[in-house]
Amino acid sequence: MTSQHPLQTRLWGEFRANTGLRVINAGGLILTIHPVLHTSYTIGYLPKGPNINKKMLDKLWEIGKKENCIFIQLEPNVEKGKTKYNFKNLKTSAHPLFTRYNFILDLTQSEDELLKNMQPKTRYNIRLAQKKGVKVTEDNSDDGFNEYLKLTEETTRRQRFYAHTPSYHRLMWETFKNTQNKGADNFSPHLFLATYQGKVLTAWLLFVLDDTLYYPYGASTSENREVMASNLMMWEVIRFGKKMGLKKFDMWGAANVADPKPDDIYFGFHRFKQGYGPRHVEYVGSYDLVINEKLYAVFKIADRIRWFLLRVK
Repeated sequence: MTSQHPLQTRLWGEFRANTGLRVINAGGLILTIHPVLHTSYTIGYLPKGPNINKKMLDKLWEIGKKENCIFIQLEPNVEKGKTKYNFKNLKTSAHPLFTRYNFILDLTQSEDELLKNMQPKTRYNIRLAQKKGVKVTEDNSDDGFNEYLKLTEETTRRQRFYAHTPSYHRLMWETFKNTQNKGADNFSPHLFLATYQGKVLTAWLLFVLDDTLYYPYGASTSENREVMASNLMMWEVIRFGKKMGLKKFDMWGAANVADPKPDDIYFGFHRFKQGYGPRHVEYVGSYDLVINEKLYAVFKIADRIRWFLLRVK
């Protein structure tokens, strides 16, 4: 049985509504409706939901018609197995949004087992950071969030990748920050900072939902990289998950192969996460429930052109 994902909680729906999107609760599923620029049409998005079935698709089809959707994209939080979808109007997505692969770490292991299962270089880097005096603390204050936001903007500029805007992160924090210990959806955010000689080097925003710890957002400075603050950060949040009695650590994405080549865009963070000994998993993938067949064909062509232009910018 697949557990609920943070992107399918009431709080996440509330946050997305705060960003200006139309959010629909489709029988307990959080569906966002995205307008297509300069048209009256929309696209639906249902990330990290349960296994696809006919009843779900019938409900989504009804909503899609009402909301003038060209299609609704579904990305189930379901590991690949023998599941094969053979439903009318359901096609493999032209442009998946979530990576199809992930790392999951078993937190029921003892600390000694976790350390033993790490790669030697990872263990070395953790001990190096400890020796250098790096400190990792949870800081859910607004000051802590401002440090996180500052590092997020720096990371985005340095790595030149697409990232959410500062206003997106601020709205998310404002929506979530008061949920600690309130039991809302069994969901809570946790902000961790790694500091060295009084300077914040790394900031991570983590989610806890039910029995699982999630690592969706992280940022760091390019300064003092030799003290390996991110390695100690990962170890301390793993220990945090264990102290909370959680069973799994969802690392929120990995490369498509167990050992990617250096030119893979996911190479760096894949190798970093891999060092902690998690399980490399593959999900069933991304699918489009096509509501308007003709416009869907046009959209796919336009979308390919758009992403090509973004890459060559």
